[in-house]
Amino acid sequence: MLSGQPIIILKDSVERTRGQEAQRSNIAAAKAIAAAVRTTLGPRGMDKMLVSSTGDVVITNDGATILHEMAVQHPGAKMVIEVAETQDDEVGDGTTTACILVGTLMEQAEQLLAKMVHPTVIANGYTMGMNRALEIVEENSIRVDPADRETLIRLADTSMTGKSIEQVKEKLNGIVVDAVMTVAEKKNGEIVVDRDDIMIKKQKGDSIDDAALIRGCVIDKKRASDAMPKKIANAKVALVAQPLEITKTQVKAKIRINTADQLSAFGTQEREALRQLADRVVASGANVLLCQKGISDPVQYYLAKAGVMAIQDVNEKDMKYAARALSAKIVNKVSDLTPDDLGNAALVQEADDAELVTFSGCDNPKAITVLLRGSTDYLLDELERAVVDGTSVVADAMEDGTYVVGGGAVEVELSLRLREYAASVGGRVQLAIDAFAEAFEAIPLTLAENSGFNPLDKLVDLRTAHAKGGRYMGLNVFSGEVVDMLDAGVIEPARVKRQAIQSAAETAILLIRVDDMMITQSKPPAAPKA
Repeated sequence: MLSGQPIIILKDSVERTRGQEAQRSNIAAAKAIAAAVRTTLGPRGMDKMLVSSTGDVVITNDGATILHEMAVQHPGAKMVIEVAETQDDEVGDGTTTACILVGTLMEQAEQLLAKMVHPTVIANGYTMGMNRALEIVEENSIRVDPADRETLIRLADTSMTGKSIEQVKEKLNGIVVDAVMTVAEKKNGEIVVDRDDIMIKKQKGDSIDDAALIRGCVIDKKRASDAMPKKIANAKVALVAQPLEITKTQVKAKIRINTADQLSAFGTQEREALRQLADRVVASGANVLLCQKGISDPVQYYLAKAGVMAIQDVNEKDMKYAARALSAKIVNKVSDLTPDDLGNAALVQEADDAELVTFSGCDNPKAITVLLRGSTDYLLDELERAVVDGTSVVADAMEDGTYVVGGGAVEVELSLRLREYAASVGGRVQLAIDAFAEAFEAIPLTLAENSGFNPLDKLVDLRTAHAKGGRYMGLNVFSGEVVDMLDAGVIEPARVKRQAIQSAAETAILLIRVDDMMITQSKPPAAPKA
């Protein structure tokens, strides 16, 4: 108040929430998001059916996909979803784990706030707990040789277990590992994997058992003309960005033809120009042509006559991918084409039952293609998600050279070691570190619950096993026994665990410190004046 008049700071469209109410709102939002994906965790987790406003249906237990499809409005919930998206972008797996950790950390913070522990103290304890947890993960990491195909297959197997395509995972495991090992490069003494060098193509109508690894590329097109060969062995492939047709002039122009001889000469000259385009392709030694633009009918005729298979209107992304897969160079003009620009493929073949041309058997390809087949779009989408997850975890392990065991073993070990660390810290921060330690137990509890076992009983068994020094002991979700996860082959990249801990802790710390939310509401359009 100033002289009895109110001072208005915020507009009417701003909704403000303060103090404990703001904290409770963010905590409730984080817990709700975690609860939404909690039942999908583990090999025996359930699936979610998501239906969009347009009627599109997605059935999956992939945490990133579920959260991406969810339409949320709460800013705190959006931040938790961003954690999952970041986890998916950075490491490709562990999105559900990260979300459950955020929700549990917020739930633990709620209990500490009720005990009058200041949010800054909680945030400080969580930061200390996160740093110590990352050290413990590093201490429990196991080295892996990038050439150890057997271990890499076990990593891919763990990632794919529990998805609806599990019946073909044994075949997909080998495909995924071979794909990553093929495109992996050594730079400055380190393994580097560009995930964009692995292209996934989907073809509807066949059995999912027919998935294949193509050492080359696949173009979703047909031959430009049926007169062209359908199959070419020992292919020499030219990639041209220029249209093989008569293009319009850059400026407006008119050609005046007065006699029949002039018309005939004009037509002859045009045909000759088009024939020269085809002759230049043939002269380079190419027997397959990928053109980013269109190919005119006369050029198609001349190419077919010379036994060249041509594909027109190939998009720029596929052109660049083909260049890496075939070790070819994209030329802007046909006149610039030389034998050194051509790519090589042992076989180029058009599919009989689909618009698909396969380039296979490339020498030392820098990019390869995983061809997936399935009877429905839902199955194909789930296959694609499984392959993306599998390639990501194998790439993570090859780049870092480390992995950890699964089955909740790492989380129980973290909880045990963090409690020991908390006891060495004085003050109220100890309470926050203890709460941070307890949050990790949500993972084995959820695994047991989703598998139909008593969560508390299994948690007690896991604690006992780890207290006796069994740091690799985890829950076998199929038998309910506590077993050595390393012997069982349940492993995952250490990077997945590190990223989940770091992103979950940082997001929880950010949300805990919020005590004032100002949300601007969009105003409805003003009613027209009479």
